[in-house]
Amino acid sequence: MNATRTRPRRRPRAGSDVLPYVYQVTKYDPAEGDQHGHYIGAEPATSDHGPVEAAYLQAIAAFAEDAGVEQLTIREPQIGGFAHFGLEPPVDGYGLADLFPAGPAGFHDGALVSIAAGLELVRAMLRDNGAWCRLETEGAFTVHVGWDQYLYIGSSHPCDAALTRTRSLGLFPERLDASPYDFAPDDPAYVQRPADADFWARLHWTVSAHRTTFLEETYAANVSRWHRLTRDNIEGVRSGLAPRAQLAVWPDLLTDVDAAVASLPDEGLVEIIWEDKDGQITSTVVDETQFEAVTARLASACAARVVSMYADERQPLFTAVLPDNDGVLRARWQTEPTPSDRDWAFLNTLRHGQVVTGTVTSIASFGVTFVDIGGFTAMINIPELSWRPINHPSDVVSVGQEITAEVLDVDMVGERVPLSLRAVQDDPWPQVAQRIGQVVTGPVTKIVPFGVFVRIEDREDGFEGLVHTSELGESPGGAVKVGDALRVKIIDVDLARRRIVLSQRQADQ
Repeated sequence: MNATRTRPRRRPRAGSDVLPYVYQVTKYDPAEGDQHGHYIGAEPATSDHGPVEAAYLQAIAAFAEDAGVEQLTIREPQIGGFAHFGLEPPVDGYGLADLFPAGPAGFHDGALVSIAAGLELVRAMLRDNGAWCRLETEGAFTVHVGWDQYLYIGSSHPCDAALTRTRSLGLFPERLDASPYDFAPDDPAYVQRPADADFWARLHWTVSAHRTTFLEETYAANVSRWHRLTRDNIEGVRSGLAPRAQLAVWPDLLTDVDAAVASLPDEGLVEIIWEDKDGQITSTVVDETQFEAVTARLASACAARVVSMYADERQPLFTAVLPDNDGVLRARWQTEPTPSDRDWAFLNTLRHGQVVTGTVTSIASFGVTFVDIGGFTAMINIPELSWRPINHPSDVVSVGQEITAEVLDVDMVGERVPLSLRAVQDDPWPQVAQRIGQVVTGPVTKIVPFGVFVRIEDREDGFEGLVHTSELGESPGGAVKVGDALRVKIIDVDLARRRIVLSQRQADQ
């Protein structure tokens, strides 16, 4: 790699406050650049671990002092992988060990560090040892480290003294419109699922249904911890998660370790997770050149799983990102949405009482009608299909039919949406109530131990009322049979319980 290497410019995220004063600070003399401004001199693109590196750090300290900044916030931390630029060999702990004594999980989004600690993070990034992050003080100050020791410092005001100091250190500051490392979301329109109360309720439900589930906690890009969840330990695991972590919920590991090994692809990058007999969980990312060595390590495992590292193949059950303690989701990274996450996003657009349009996709043998409402399958139970009595949903709807219905509830935990077709229809019961006192003749539809049911409307789905045994008159043909025509009087209509009371005796009076 040479000093002309650059990263593509990224636009600031929509709606963000771009600092008005942004400076590119480098050790490269612009007089030795080409017509495009790329340095073509002999200066190496690596840190000298000496006076030049020290000059960079002193320049940052000068800008921080000029801006009145005493603390920096770590944003979008990354370790290894694409964060490791590869110019210098990695060091143990990626240069973080002395900065976060409690462990690497201290290097998380939103962590506050002193200027001194921030400078040591910059040192690690300048040395290209695998750790990277943005350092920011919201609305006041930013430090971004780019390829080939290009440094970008943003401030809310000019920092003239710091510019003078930077030049005196032998570095070259240049005013820019924006840092090429300003954050830009992968998909500005994507609504990230937070690990809120609904998420944890869903997780409890999932663990209860599957008995055990695995939670993947990613606290910095390319670095995860795995937790085996049971009904007894969910809250304990939750309390120990790193702030703003990405969370992914996975099915349990396979106890058939041989089957897990057999699922290894012929080639490609995968993550292998296994649990030993002591309950210790280990994960490692490997490619086909390392499969044999890792397989040997699995000989003593009691459970394992192979997970693809490619986004289109890596499908957990559902994902989320931890909000801060006040419930606000400030982490700017996004999880790769699963089908469950897409359902969650759609359910968030629905409200009780909302009227939706959908297509009937199927009718279950037990009577429930399933309806596609914009890619999500909602359901209609038989009582909600019609105000009138029906024997089967096919009496009202058919597969492929487009219908309009009302949302009765939005169950975010069970991811269910019950609909009502009858709620968007006129309720005929008040009209039936106006018929109290009328005498009608109708067929007997059902005989029960306490009386008979008679249909009082001349239609197949007509309403039926009960003639109690005590209200039956003498039948000249003997016992009443289904299909017999009875002359009855409507003596009551209970709108609350949707019941009609009839009398044969009073009809004859």
